[in-house]
Amino acid sequence: MTILSSRINLSPRINLPSRMTLKKITLLTAAFCTCGSIASAQKPRVVIATGGIGGVYYYYGTVLAEILSKHAGVDATAIQTAAAVDNVLLITEKTDPTRNTYYCGLVLPETGLLAYTGQLDRFKGKPATKLRTLWAAYPNYLHIVSTKGKANVLQNLVNKRISLGAPGSGTEVEAKLTLQIAGLKESQFARVERLGANESAQALGDGTIDAFFWSGGVPTGSISELSQTLGRKGQQIDFISVPANSTVASAFNKQFPGLTEIKPLDKKIYNSARTVGTLTFWNTFSCSSDMPEALATNITKATFEHLNELKATVKPAQDTTLANALRMINGKVPYHTGAIKYFKK
Repeated sequence: MTILSSRINLSPRINLPSRMTLKKITLLTAAFCTCGSIASAQKPRVVIATGGIGGVYYYYGTVLAEILSKHAGVDATAIQTAAAVDNVLLITEKTDPTRNTYYCGLVLPETGLLAYTGQLDRFKGKPATKLRTLWAAYPNYLHIVSTKGKANVLQNLVNKRISLGAPGSGTEVEAKLTLQIAGLKESQFARVERLGANESAQALGDGTIDAFFWSGGVPTGSISELSQTLGRKGQQIDFISVPANSTVASAFNKQFPGLTEIKPLDKKIYNSARTVGTLTFWNTFSCSSDMPEALATNITKATFEHLNELKATVKPAQDTTLANALRMINGKVPYHTGAIKYFKK
């Protein structure tokens, strides 16, 4: 510890500035503050819509906001949302070029398509035609989560307590479509909840629900924690399979050609009872057509030139690569011209 000397002169002689000097200082200070305010006002504000805590959207968006603030010349922040549907609403309705504010976010491809074409309830009569893709980010796996011995196929869920995902999420959209294709109605279940990833995992761990739907990257933290919780209770996590030759898989492929495929959800990921096949969908990082081309280029450039920062924290971001970025280029939702300009350089 450094001890200050007691011999410090507590009353030094101070030469006070003249009134003229004070006036000059005041004017210079005012000018400096004004210039600082203008510089701050000119810096675009980018708001990244993510998802619930416990899901990959939240962590991907939070780390990306840090990268963009450091490298893209923007003031970026991440906000928690109910995920895909809410994210599309924010992107297309809250972006405001007059206030230099631009919303971006992660969106499931089938949710984006249904919103863009006005087929989702919240977009009927007002399709999200301003939605634009910046890049394909990573695949979401449809997790239909239960415990070993409780449910092997979707029909086993009849008369059980389930969660379909948070209202306004892509998970809810996928869950509803899955049940509809399987010929199941909500009235056939003992109880239907609409909970996010964290809340669903906690409810299954507590035994207040029997199964839940979750569309997310692998591994999803809240499901990894659930597996450990169940293990301490002598139980094991399990997933309902969606085989490649199933009615559900065929119907999704027909309705969303090129947007989905069946991949294995390996039992090693969550120490689950078995490896199952399930639907996967490539998330897109999206923005509004109102975003200036130069800004879209800067955001894309900053992200792909600093991918190491994203991948170091978010495991599913290993799939965010130049090779995968344009994999949705033939979809109905267009790419932003600013992103295309970067990728085609």
